[in-house]
Order: sequence, then structure tokens, then C-alpha cells
Amino acid sequence: MDGEPVGGRSGSAAGTAGDALDPRRWKALALLGIAFLMIILDGTIVLTAVPSMKQDLRLSTGGVQWVITAYALTFGGLMLFGGRLADLLGRRRVFMVGMVLFVAASLLCGLAWSGGVLVGARALQGMAAAVLAPSALAIVMTTFPEGPERNTALGVWGGLGGIGATAGLLVGGSVTSGLGWEWIFFINVPVGLVALALSPVLLRESSDRRRPRAYDPGGAFTITAALTLVVYAVVKAPSTGWTDLRTIGMLFTAAALAALFVLIESRSAAPLLPLRIFRSRTVVGGNVAIFAVGMAVDGALFILTLYAQQVLGYSAVQFGLMTAVMTGMAIVGALTGQAVVTRIGLRPVMLAGMLLVGGGCLLLTQISAEGSYVDDLLAAMLVFGPGLGAAFVAAQIAALTGVHEQESGLASGLVDTAFNIGAALGIAIASTVAVSRTEELLARENAAAPTGSALTEGFQVAFAVTAVFVLIGLVAALVLPSRQDRREGATGTAEAAPVAGGAEG
Repeated sequence: MDGEPVGGRSGSAAGTAGDALDPRRWKALALLGIAFLMIILDGTIVLTAVPSMKQDLRLSTGGVQWVITAYALTFGGLMLFGGRLADLLGRRRVFMVGMVLFVAASLLCGLAWSGGVLVGARALQGMAAAVLAPSALAIVMTTFPEGPERNTALGVWGGLGGIGATAGLLVGGSVTSGLGWEWIFFINVPVGLVALALSPVLLRESSDRRRPRAYDPGGAFTITAALTLVVYAVVKAPSTGWTDLRTIGMLFTAAALAALFVLIESRSAAPLLPLRIFRSRTVVGGNVAIFAVGMAVDGALFILTLYAQQVLGYSAVQFGLMTAVMTGMAIVGALTGQAVVTRIGLRPVMLAGMLLVGGGCLLLTQISAEGSYVDDLLAAMLVFGPGLGAAFVAAQIAALTGVHEQESGLASGLVDTAFNIGAALGIAIASTVAVSRTEELLARENAAAPTGSALTEGFQVAFAVTAVFVLIGLVAALVLPSRQDRREGATGTAEAAPVAGGAEG
């Protein structure tokens, strides 16, 4: 492994494995991008439909929360396993199986006749998404060779992520009010069927042919259980409390399972996650950075949603329209970031992106109880948006740099897992801080119900905390090799994997 990029040979050959560039690659990207956007949207589109679901299916508050939590648990817990399955069984094959499951689960969600059926269908939908997301990204990696073209493809990917992160509320509100909550799931069916029909035409099959189809059940069980416990613990922590014995117990158990996973992987002949992948400081730095992006971005967006609806009084549809400028700027940041990475490297783009995200979070600490969109939010969105796009793309390029084609599914699952765990943790911490500060003020004022000023002050503190999350991303950016670094070995000081067409990050 010493002196080699992660996976055994130069990542520049990973995209095509010596074959000519696929003339259908940009059409393939469009197909994969639609699938990715569908997955991202389904994480947020449900939020606006919760009141209707609760009323129609007679769900309790805890029951309707499980409609969201069930998807998050299976999605976050199974992505690493899903990515490795794609490497071993064939990325196009696994992508298509995932799409079949996603379409079936979406149809079942829309037809759900009880709360239990809806929660179960959402869990199945999360499982399908955990297979779809890493296999789709792995196909992007094997379709586009490492360098400018892959950076462009990842820039488009990042732009779609920015759209999905904010468009779910707008789409969900419009569809729910116009057609009913069932249709936020039904719309996945025709889109998924078209994607299935086009997959054999536009997507090449690829798999890890050097390795036998040997599986690692011990590793799969321990890491899936650990990730699921982490996601569940952080999702429930705002309501149960971070010091609650259940929360502490789940996190402790997750840590023990993660340690057992490392032990299993170090001794396995066919590990689910070969530990050598962590010898590349570019891959490690990229994954830590995208974890920080998830914490800061999703934490801030969640609090922004609460402020807009609870203090400013915007409806979900109005909030979705309000964030359109941020979505547009995120696309600009993603596309600009991928182009600049090729010229000047990963580190400066990552630093600039994280600083813009941090600046946007700090601007949001100035919101007021009598605020307005133009006075309190517009400037922050104009700063936050391009930072989101640039930081996401730079971190993703770093996390996938030098990874051999044979392990592209694994690397994609790893980066998706890092982002989603970061997002869950960021939302949980930010919401806990906001609620704690608001309750402290209410207790001091002996108020029975939350006031606009108390809510706003809680949100202000939460935005300040999301700005602190950015520091993790800045540290990770400094870990990334500079443009002048030419060698990176097992300890991070020898040979570096080529980045961005020869421009090391």
C-alpha cells in the first residue's frame, strides 16, 4: 500500500479502467442525478406533510415522528454496507435493485392505510435509499476519470444536493396542499420507473472483479448496528436529553460496536471496510470535512426553518420560495468550486467554502423577533449558499480522490455516511441548544408559552453553535494536502494520490 493511492493503483485510471470514455456519460450523469435528487428530496419533503399524515392516519406525536426517524435510521445505518454490495455485486445491478425497492416502498407509503404501515414503508424506503445513493455515486466515479471531468460531474452532484436540501419544503408544501400527502410518495413511482428503463441503456456495469464475492457478516452487523444506534441516539437526544441514561447507553454501545468492527476488519480476509483506506490523509480529511459540512449546513437550515415558521410566520411554501436564492447560490458555489479545484487545489476551495458557511451562520445570529426576510435573512443566504456548494463539492472530491475503481462503492458509502451522520448530529445539537436557551428565558420570565423574543434568542445561540461546527471543517481543510504536496504515504507524508487532474488538493 505504501506509495500507492487508496485501492491499489492510480485513481486517474479509476474512471475508465483503461477503456475509452463513455460517450453516454453525461446522459448517465443526468439519470443518476435525478435518482440522487429524488433521495435527497424524500428526506425533507415529508416535513410539510406531517400534519396531514397525523390527522388522516390518526397518528400520535411520537408516531408521526417515526415517519421521519424510520427513514433516517435505515438510510444512515446501511449506506456503508450498500456501497460495498455495489462493489461486489455490480454497481448498475445494485442501483437497479435499489430503485425497484425505492419505487415499491414509495408506492406502499402512498397507499398506507395505517400509521404502522407508513412507518414500515418509510423504513424500507430508507433501506432502498441506502443502496441507491452510494451505488449512484460509485457509478459517477467509474464513469468519469479522476480530474476535471469528474470534478465537473461532482459539481453538478453538489448543485443537486443544494437543490434537494431546500426544495423539499417547497415541493412538499405545494403537493400536499394541492393533491394530498400521498402524492409526495406517488411522484417517485413514474420517475423511478423511467430511471429503471433507462439504466441498462445509459449505465455501464462494473464491479470489483479482483476479489471473490466474499462477505463480512460480522463487520456488516457491527457497523450497521453502531451507525443505527448513533443516528437513533442523536435524533432522540433533543427530546430525551443528552445526559439521559438511554442516550448515554446507546452512544456507549455504538462506540463499543465500532471498536469491535475495527477489530473484525483488521483480522478479516475480506473486510467490509479495508482499514488501509484511512492511510490517505486526503480521503480522511475529505470525510471529516463533509461530516462538518453536514453538521453546520443541516443544523443551520433546520433552525432557519423554525425561525421562519415560528417567529416570522411563514408557511412551508413561503419558506421554500424564500430559500430559492440560497439554492441558486449553492449551485453557483458548487459549479465554481469544482472548476477552481482543478486549478488551485482542494485546500483553498475547502477553506473558502467553510468560511462562507461560517460567515452565513454568524450573520444569522443577528436575527430579530420583529425581523423580515430582506433585513434578517437575505444577506446570510447570499453568503451561506455559495459556501455550502463549494464546501460540499471540495469535501466530496477529496473524500473520493485516489480511490480505486474497485472500492468506489465503498468510498461513496463512506462519504454519504459521514455527511448523514454529521447532519443528524448537527440538527440534534442545534435544536437542543435552541430549546434549552428558550426554556431558560421562559423560566426566568415565568412565561407559560414561548414568546417570539425567547424563541429568537434560542435560535441565535443555535446559529452561533453551527458556526462553531465550521471549525471542524477548517481543521480538516488544513489536513488536506496543498497544491505543492506531491507525496503522501501511509502516514500522510509520502506519496499523494493525484487530485483534480494533477493538482493536489
